[in-house]
Order: sequence, then structure tokens, then C-alpha cells
Amino acid sequence: MIFHLSIAADDPAHVARVVAELWGGKARIFPPVGKASAIATSADGSGTTLEVYARGTELIPGKGDADAYARINTDAPRLTATHFAMATHLSQAEVFAIGEREGWLAKYRKRGGMFGVIELWLENAVLAEVLTPEMQAEYKAVWMHGGPPWPEVPA
Repeated sequence: MIFHLSIAADDPAHVARVVAELWGGKARIFPPVGKASAIATSADGSGTTLEVYARGTELIPGKGDADAYARINTDAPRLTATHFAMATHLSQAEVFAIGEREGWLAKYRKRGGMFGVIELWLENAVLAEVLTPEMQAEYKAVWMHGGPPWPEVPA
């Protein structure tokens, strides 16, 4: 189980507010990684949290026994392989309405013909795969019962 994940955004507080809205949760400032960072927490009782850092934030291992620290790389790209799938209690129409309101690309996709997701591109740069209750049931039917018929990674 993943408890939290971090992504980068141009406006971390705004992205955290929208994700919290999708989760029915709360958005808060996240000072441990700079005053520009924010977090979204879900309201489903799982403690799931999304940390949203200023674009270009790089986490650096501390020397010796010191904590990791952050710095900003102003040359960081907007697009990245980092993405996540998240559950929402909202309907497909409500998720699309949020995408439209924000000016963010949102479209329905069927992953490998197995389960549906709404690709919601946060700030049109970071992919959040949003699953409505119906899509969550499809997802669980695939992943909770052995997963897709793909070959395993060899030892």
C-alpha cells in the first residue's frame, strides 16, 4: 500500500485543492518541503495523501544522519512519467465538469480493454487517472484477482 505520493505543479495549493475536492478531503499547506508546497488528504479514512511540490523541486539525500532536503531545479520539464490512479466518489460527469472548470484536459479511456479511467491532466501536465465507483469495481476485478495476463518479470 502506498500512503502518499508527491507530484510537481506550477500552483501546488490550487492542484491540492482540486485533488481534495475529488477525494472529498482537505487541502493544506505543507511547510516541510517549502512554503509553496501543499497536500491533499482523502476523506475515506485511509490516510492517503498527495504531496504537491513546486515544479522543479528535487529531493536530495542528506549527508550522514541528516534528513533529505529540497532544492528547485528551474530547468525541470513539465511533463513526466510520474502519474497516479485515484478513487473518487464523484460521477464521470462531475469529474469532467471539474476538468472543464479548470481548463484541464479530461477524457475517458479504457485501459487495455480491462477497466475505465478518466485521464485528468492536472495543469495539463501531470496525469491523474480518476476512477469513479463503477471504474473502481472494474479495476479491482482485474488487479485483485491475479492481474492481467502479462508475463512476469524474470528473476
